[in-house]
Amino acid sequence: MILSHVVLAASAFAAGIINAIAGGGSFLVFPALLLTGLDPRAANITSTIALYPMQVSTGFDGRKTASGTSHLSFKALFAISFVGGMIGAILLLMTSPVAFARFVPWLLLFATLVFALEGLRKRKAKPEILPDRPHRDYLGQAGAALSQLAISIYGGYFGAGIGLLMLATLAYAGMDIRQAAKTKNILAAVINTSAVGVFLLSTDVHWIRSGIVAVAAIAGGLIGVRLLDRIDERYLRIAVIAIGLILAGVLFWRAR
Repeated sequence: MILSHVVLAASAFAAGIINAIAGGGSFLVFPALLLTGLDPRAANITSTIALYPMQVSTGFDGRKTASGTSHLSFKALFAISFVGGMIGAILLLMTSPVAFARFVPWLLLFATLVFALEGLRKRKAKPEILPDRPHRDYLGQAGAALSQLAISIYGGYFGAGIGLLMLATLAYAGMDIRQAAKTKNILAAVINTSAVGVFLLSTDVHWIRSGIVAVAAIAGGLIGVRLLDRIDERYLRIAVIAIGLILAGVLFWRAR
């Protein structure tokens, strides 16, 4: 038990560093929780609660600069995210641990591919092009609302990869990338706020493990911020993608 908690703390600490530098720390926390003996649903719920303080602090940092799209106000996005996160969390609690164990490999594979695509997007980005000019809204009010609702439900249910999904949606809705990045951090915190509110009623929360992850992840995040300009993000991303693919493969094999 002590050894598993040490491994969990080390994984959460590394996750905090990775989140601060590249994102994707949940790919370390989730399998570490599985190794402590939790079933996939309990591991997902415990991970969501444990990483929540770090996500809130990230969203709080950009609260003054967040905005809505040209056809959908920030208040509307806020409300949609809150309701969607709650729906996703309720759906998760309605899913049996056995059924969720069958879904998890697919969810992990999807989240890993999203994370990999985010890395490709960053590599192809052209910093000399300023994103401050007006952008065309390809979604409109209904499209942006439905997209955000779908992402929020997925976020409350599983959550990995919602940052990139929201970033892409907000960009297609006409928001420049810098503004979209700040807005999606707050909306991610909103999604997790409603999900955590639902999960607090669940008996699947393992509070000792959650506390270990929360403290270690915050400590890792503080270190990660200091290492931000010293570590090559590409190697961290490759490691996270490899972990995601390996874990998905193992879970596919176990679900046979």
